[in-house]
Amino acid sequence: MESLEIRWHKTMAEIPQAAWDRLAEPLATPLLEWQWLHLLEASGSIAPQTGWHPRHLTVWQGERLVGAAPLYLKQHSMGEFVFDQWWARWALESGIAYYPKLVGMSPATPAVGYRFLLAEGAHSADIQAAMLQAIDAFCMRNNLSGAHLLFVDPHWRAALEPHGFTAWHHQSFLWQNQGCASFEDYLRPFKSIQRRNIRRERDRMTQTGIRFQALSGDRIDPAWADIMYDYYLNTNAQYGPFAARYLNADFFRAIFRHHRRRLLLIAAHGPQAGERPLALSLLLHKGDQLIGRYWGCADTIKDLHFNMCFYEPIQWAIDHHIQTFDPGAGSAHKIYRGFVAVANTSLHRFYEPRLDVLFRHFIDGINQAEQDNIAALNAQLPFAQGG
Repeated sequence: MESLEIRWHKTMAEIPQAAWDRLAEPLATPLLEWQWLHLLEASGSIAPQTGWHPRHLTVWQGERLVGAAPLYLKQHSMGEFVFDQWWARWALESGIAYYPKLVGMSPATPAVGYRFLLAEGAHSADIQAAMLQAIDAFCMRNNLSGAHLLFVDPHWRAALEPHGFTAWHHQSFLWQNQGCASFEDYLRPFKSIQRRNIRRERDRMTQTGIRFQALSGDRIDPAWADIMYDYYLNTNAQYGPFAARYLNADFFRAIFRHHRRRLLLIAAHGPQAGERPLALSLLLHKGDQLIGRYWGCADTIKDLHFNMCFYEPIQWAIDHHIQTFDPGAGSAHKIYRGFVAVANTSLHRFYEPRLDVLFRHFIDGINQAEQDNIAALNAQLPFAQGG
């Protein structure tokens, strides 16, 4: 095999888009494609001034990119949705520096699919091994406490655990299309009382004169980016210190202009004619999967959220033969709309010996507690027997 050259990059802009996407396009996830990651950085949303220091890893064989991974130096844990702050507090109380750390993920996006991008071929294992060695050397050279790979692709996870990474399981939600040809097929597994509840929540929109549009690709008006940003701010304002406001207006303007091929926009219009929608929900799609991201509205309207974030996307998913719909992080009301609680996995490798010992000592109990939580949530699924 021709020798491999390791390079580190402080921006996605340093890496040729075509070379990166040659590795990313075949993957199921849209979240590792060059433009999504680049626009996060170019907008200033994910940048050193917000505590994200890009340190992307690439591997070259001559002039050919054969391996890549989006990686970030972090001085905090915000925007990760893997809540390790309590590990950081313990470390601080014990006189251990938890930050900075190295994080691999698609920033501010709690959706499964992270992995190394590898050229297909007989030497992919060698390329991955070179990347892992480079990460180890980088972390030890810079006195980082650990490397953390979040929301990893479940098929890729098994290849990492033998290399000293420890799995930490977390609960998320997923709707899986069981061969639905219509919204009635989606409703069929529910108990009769929940079917009535869902129909009532949909009928209320008709009764109040609200109609919905599902827009994708070039049908999305770039001028609506500022409206989406306003609604994104409205939603986050409801959560005070627990808000997840990580993106700025420039990011929304950029994806509405340059990344519409991966966007699905659900728009709600009121009975009064007008160009400005009263609510917007933004999702990503690729292949047979749909990922819910951001939503917001001008005014609080009963059951609007359920329709914008669940029912209308599910209708679109059925119409477009989507197999899985990840609705995003959030509360247990998703269970009552047929989203099953599932486990996602993060992988952690600590270079600080005391953190490594502590993590390995407690992680089995933590993972078992999360599995128990997932089982308890799924016990509340409102499905009829055999549904």
